[in-house]
Amino acid sequence: MNWKIKAFDELTVHELYEVLHLRSEIFIVEQNCAYQDLDYSDQKALHLMGHNEEGKLVAYTRLFAPGIKYAEASIGRVITSSLARGTGAGRQLMEKSIAAVEEAYGKGPIKIGAQQYLHRFYTSLGFEQTSDTYMEDGIPHIEMVRP
Repeated sequence: MNWKIKAFDELTVHELYEVLHLRSEIFIVEQNCAYQDLDYSDQKALHLMGHNEEGKLVAYTRLFAPGIKYAEASIGRVITSSLARGTGAGRQLMEKSIAAVEEAYGKGPIKIGAQQYLHRFYTSLGFEQTSDTYMEDGIPHIEMVRP
């Protein structure tokens, strides 16, 4: 996997298109969820992109400093393409994301809004559930923090 991290203004037009295409493919089409993905937060985020050997974007997160999405630093829009599922790419993506948040913003708590069915996965990465289940865009979610 080839990993890159860029601020919004550093993204090329082609990279931005890849990111938006993957987010639309997974969050809107695959999960059958009509919602406003473009939320004016991309400009405030770092974008972590993982490309496979063929050069296709297959893993992505956006990373926020403390005080933007939550009081804590945060990781969002966590995506692993169907092309990379079952390969360990999701774990590698989150490990890279955690390391990137710590490098960019310092060590401290990291908060996520996780789809509930991924509770065990995120717990294995050190996250702890901090909220009751809530519905977001028709999908059960929980807030989790990695202290």
